[in-house]
Amino acid sequence: MAKYVRNYLLLMAVATLGVIGYNVWLVENQLPMLEYSAFLTKLENDEIQTARIQGQEITGTDSYGQSFSTYAPDVQQLLPRLEGKNVRISAGKPRAVSPFWSSTFPVVLLMGGWMFFMFRSQKGGSGGVSGGFGKKKIAMDPDKARRVTFADVAGIPEAKEELVEIVEFLKDSKKITRLGGKIPKGVLLQGPPGTGKTLLAKAIAGEAGVPFYSISGSDFVEMFVGVGASRVRDLFAQAKKSAPCIIFIDEIDAVGRSRGAAGAMGGQDEREQTLNALLVEMDGFQSEQTVIIVAATNRPDVLDPALMRPGRFDRQVTIMPPDVKGRRKILEVHSRNVMMDPDVDLQVVAQSTPGFTGAELANLINESALMAARKGKAGIQLSDIEDAKDKILMGAERTGLVISDQQRKVTAYHEAGHAILAKVLPNTDPVHKITIIPRGQAMGVMQQVPIDDRHAYSKEYLTNRIKILLGGRTAEEIVFNEFSTGASNDLQVATDIATRMVCEWGMSERLGPRAFVTSDQGFLGSGSRQRAYSEEIARTIDEEVSRIIAECYQEAIIVLEGRITFLHKLAEVLLLNETIDAEEVDIIVTCPKLTEENKEKTGLFG
Repeated sequence: MAKYVRNYLLLMAVATLGVIGYNVWLVENQLPMLEYSAFLTKLENDEIQTARIQGQEITGTDSYGQSFSTYAPDVQQLLPRLEGKNVRISAGKPRAVSPFWSSTFPVVLLMGGWMFFMFRSQKGGSGGVSGGFGKKKIAMDPDKARRVTFADVAGIPEAKEELVEIVEFLKDSKKITRLGGKIPKGVLLQGPPGTGKTLLAKAIAGEAGVPFYSISGSDFVEMFVGVGASRVRDLFAQAKKSAPCIIFIDEIDAVGRSRGAAGAMGGQDEREQTLNALLVEMDGFQSEQTVIIVAATNRPDVLDPALMRPGRFDRQVTIMPPDVKGRRKILEVHSRNVMMDPDVDLQVVAQSTPGFTGAELANLINESALMAARKGKAGIQLSDIEDAKDKILMGAERTGLVISDQQRKVTAYHEAGHAILAKVLPNTDPVHKITIIPRGQAMGVMQQVPIDDRHAYSKEYLTNRIKILLGGRTAEEIVFNEFSTGASNDLQVATDIATRMVCEWGMSERLGPRAFVTSDQGFLGSGSRQRAYSEEIARTIDEEVSRIIAECYQEAIIVLEGRITFLHKLAEVLLLNETIDAEEVDIIVTCPKLTEENKEKTGLFG
């Protein structure tokens, strides 16, 4: 339908240009009209030189060389007078009336085509423009051989358990409803990106062996008002014909945002019309219809309350990044089809990747396979996985970047300052690796890897984290008595942590256990941003954030000045080796005097 509209609009443009061009040509080639009385006056004054007679139309030139055109009521009486004045006379056939196709027909075509187009646009349904668009972009997976099952989903056992009865209902609805209970009409999968929401929805359909209709929330919103609502109706109509089945709406927040929020355009807004149609269709299911709506989003906070109420999305399943056991199982799933070295222990890999989602673990295995293939290896080794993890976390090495010796020295002391604070302060994540090789946008990186998964953070951990972030700038100031722009990202992260400590986590002694969070929406979704505290409190928040950062900065200076020897040693080793691991850091920071064996390990003094 879109191609038809595009071709029709192109035809209309060509026809319009043709009519305009023809009219311009007529105007430019039309001779000046001379009144018949003026023509007779010029004839009597011997000012007419030539005359061409075509019916009643007379064209010619006067004695001044100017062309003219006039109409004679009686040509037979005019001829003797022309001959008497010695005018050169010529004759021709009368001009034909302009053809219909060159003037009137294009206009009729434009008007008729426009009326036809508007008629089809207003019809709606399957024959209209909106209906034609509404039938597009609905993907249905017919290939049962490639279907995803729960065996392909790992690391989220709690989410799978909540969805088992959905599968049972799709297989045999009477088994679940025999006691009078009703299966949820809608299931909302919510969680951070990459945690497996779309994969889990496919697994539900794969386990049940039912049709799987998939569409993105952004596909509902189009240029024409009413297209999204038409597409919603068509989607549900197709699903009802194929029941039992699953309708999967990915990124539903694109169309299901709260009505009346900032940026909305009222009742005629396309997004709101689409959302209203979706709400009506979800209410329209009968109890005996085995159609399940599964939606996914990583922004459940912006969804409309009417969409979240019981009777629509009855069940909300939260999917979070997996723990160490889940990461181990996910790595096993993604390593099935790759050549893995027998010495690789996936448990070690799982322990070294806290916070990784399923998508990130899949990317880790894929990057490891690419690196091993690039080096011509027969299988993926642990070193390939480590290199791939460094690339994902820190960025690719920029080995071709030319850096001056002074810049390398500043970077070495900067990263050494981070590392010493991370090593000395209690309740911090262990140092994993330090490098002064530029990676991504950073000139150097000090990488910390948590020992286990953290789900809550103490005040001591957060303040020590701020001290570590400020350690790079502090080391530059101590050694060079100045600082560079290399600490820009560190300062941003440190300020964000301090702000959240005061505003969200109640870790300010002056303000106490209160949260000061600005809401994105006002009462009933009015869209106004209202601050729930006074200007005096706002000043106090600024003072507390500044105080936390200033105290952490002073403590970082005290720690580094007390260990200035270790700072110089660590920076020297970094300048020699460029990259050192946790063991080498331990040797330098914890040993007062370096033995010959330790000197050889670190490369210090050659």
